[in-house]
Amino acid sequence: MESALDHHTALALLAWQIELGATEAIGDMPVNRFDLPRDAPKAARSPAAPHRAAVPPDKDPVAVARAAAADAQDLAALAAALDAYEHCELKRGARNLVFADGRPGARVMILGEAPGRDEDMRGKPFVGRAGQLLDRMLAEIGLRRDADDPEHAVYITNILPWRPPQNRDPTPQEIAMMLPFVERHVALAAPEILVLMGNISCQAVLGRRGITKIRGNWTEAWGRPVLPMFHPAGLLRNPHNKRFAWADLLALQARLEKKT
Repeated sequence: MESALDHHTALALLAWQIELGATEAIGDMPVNRFDLPRDAPKAARSPAAPHRAAVPPDKDPVAVARAAAADAQDLAALAAALDAYEHCELKRGARNLVFADGRPGARVMILGEAPGRDEDMRGKPFVGRAGQLLDRMLAEIGLRRDADDPEHAVYITNILPWRPPQNRDPTPQEIAMMLPFVERHVALAAPEILVLMGNISCQAVLGRRGITKIRGNWTEAWGRPVLPMFHPAGLLRNPHNKRFAWADLLALQARLEKKT
């Protein structure tokens, strides 16, 4: 017979589940999902589905997103359009829409990947451990998200405005649905420079992955200079990459000073 869990083991298991993304308990007692009846009823097979016709533009999630984003004439309208968008399943499991933080009109706009647990709870991007590291990194080159002066401010958002379950990577379908909103977001915020942090943002905007190879190499997208960088969360996992992040920050600083 197995012995009952001691206090320390139970606490460690709870911490592990929180790390995986669990935020609340659904039942009072645990359920063993492997203890199923041997003669469990089988799901009835549905008849073969007929050939599907092309999806009408008003039902295609990407087409709907494109139309909604194009109709937004300012950032408030874009946030409202995202909040009203019902085609992304991530919205149903998220606590909050995570739209943006910082100063619109800042010279630098940072585009991350997706909200984590802290961001989902607070409704702002980059507020957890990775966000705290990002703030320290930006401060080293004189940038702050709360600065009033556009010269020293940053504007921050993500590819996805809703947290994926267990912080998994966004699917290609989710990225495709959100990309029209992201492109419109960049156009309305009107930064001089776009910083892409992590593989997901590079995949969405540039169509490329492999952040280790492409980081620090200036490119262009949507008519703006683009600098790929390591995501702060990745730097927390691999501190030896901080030297590359520092080199990229200096490159960003030099680019900004060259235009002043």
